[in-house]
This record gives sequence, C-alpha cells and structure tokens, in this order.
Amino acid sequence: MAEDYRLKARLSRLITVSCYVGLLALFAVWHLVIQPVPDANPWVIVLFKSAILLAFAPTVISGNPRGHAWLCFVLMLYFIPAVLSALIPETFALGMISCVLIVTLFTSAMMYARWQSRYNKQLNQE
Repeated sequence: MAEDYRLKARLSRLITVSCYVGLLALFAVWHLVIQPVPDANPWVIVLFKSAILLAFAPTVISGNPRGHAWLCFVLMLYFIPAVLSALIPETFALGMISCVLIVTLFTSAMMYARWQSRYNKQLNQE
C-alpha cells in the first residue's frame, strides 16, 4: 500500500513541477513577447505577477506536502484573472492555457500533498 502512495506522489510531483514551470514561463512569454504593455517595463510586470508564485519555489523544489497545500490556496489568486482573460476575445487563448495550467497545477499539488502525507504516515507506522 505504501508503494502505491509513493508512485502516485511521484507522478503528481512531476506534473506539479511541470505545470509550475509552465505557468511561470507563460507569464514571461505573455508579457514579454506576445502582449507587452506599451510604456511599461515588461520585466516589472512579469516579476510582479510571478512574485507570490516564485515564493513557493523552495517548496516545489523540496517537495514539502504542507507547502504544496498552501500553494493550492495561493493559486486561487491566479485563477480569477485567468478566467477573466479567457472571457476577453483578444486574450481567450492565453487565458484558457493559463486556466488549464492553474487547474492542473492545483489538482496535482493537492494530490501530491495528500499522497505524500499518506506515504509518510505509512512509513512512520512500519
């Protein structure tokens, strides 16, 4: 049983890291290349938009289950603007890509937190 949790946790961690990097890359490409704001420094916009998400980099790298659960709460701050972007015809595609990445990241991070915690609990009982 513990081995099942370990395999599920590894898969969800792989998906979490991939979506995390993909979301940060999307923010950078969106504001630096695809749709830069005129008369503004695009790097400031990218850093401002990514700052809270970048604060979770140590958590994502270390694989802390509790930190992944907190990441899920923070992702709601990014989900709302992504949905609003998906409702605007000019940014529909980018908004939908952002929504998919955020929902996938949310789900995989939450499942990683659950399965890794259960795996750790099984190891402590044995």
